[in-house]
Amino acid sequence: MKLFTSTLEQMIFLFALILIGYLVVKLGVVPKNASGILAKMENNIFIPALVLGTFLKNFTVDTLQSAWKLLLVGFAIILVSIPITKLICKCVTKDDYIQKIYTYGLVFSNFGFMGNAVVMSLFPNYFTDYLIFTLPFWTVIYLVGVPRWLIPNENEKGSSSIKDSLKSFLNPMFVSMLVGMILGIVLSSLDLTPDAANPLMKVITVAGDCMSPIAMLITGITIAGYPFKKMLLNPGIYVVTAFRLLVYPAIALLVFFFLKPLAIPEYIVVCTVCLMAMPLGLNTIVVPSAYGKDTSVAAGMALVSHLLSIGTIPLIFMLLQNFVL
Repeated sequence: MKLFTSTLEQMIFLFALILIGYLVVKLGVVPKNASGILAKMENNIFIPALVLGTFLKNFTVDTLQSAWKLLLVGFAIILVSIPITKLICKCVTKDDYIQKIYTYGLVFSNFGFMGNAVVMSLFPNYFTDYLIFTLPFWTVIYLVGVPRWLIPNENEKGSSSIKDSLKSFLNPMFVSMLVGMILGIVLSSLDLTPDAANPLMKVITVAGDCMSPIAMLITGITIAGYPFKKMLLNPGIYVVTAFRLLVYPAIALLVFFFLKPLAIPEYIVVCTVCLMAMPLGLNTIVVPSAYGKDTSVAAGMALVSHLLSIGTIPLIFMLLQNFVL
């Protein structure tokens, strides 16, 4: 029950920030395109700082021994979930474009913005593991998710080549992760720890602390750009949201429940359930809108799933604590 309460409090806190982001747009305090500016700061400054600081402090030679297990489980989940998700989405809608939006949202939850914030607050000891665990998902996002499902196909403007997909790996988050891994291993092998009082470390820490609140503000500002009525009238949104918030995490809980005799490491269980319990991601709004596509369905997915996740995430974590861990 303690984890349920802690999670609920954290979800209320995060949703309050989403609400603030929504209100500042509706009240005209900031322009609707403010999310684009904040997203650039988030992706180029705050997330890289958080990732760099985390790996710098926690990535050691011992961490490498568990990394391959996290990567293996991550890739396994993706390989299993993609064909199942495609089948589900074909049953929900016959529209090819909407199918791709639903597929992306179900395969890739908001494990970045929301997931990082939740894990960092509730399971800080596993945050490094969680970042490693999400690497396969980022990889498939860059190679398949965005170029194949969110960017218009080759007959439309803005098609993306495999070369462009590979170039996307040279982004601030991956670079900061690699730098943090290298420095973390070097420092740990020399029995050195980063000095928190160092001015550079202070900058990294403070910038990283901005990640969660800015991410939630971006969510609210993004949703505010779309009319409520149009977002909420599509019944497929609720079906997809139910699978994302309840069915998928429930399957993960059941699998780990029956595998308890095998003594699966707790960090793998926590990382998997956390990722599976997150709401639908925001890339389904951001990327297609850059190519002039209708993103009202994606905005509805984001609104409904993030709103309902206030209750479903604490519930999933309570079940995790009581029946799996």
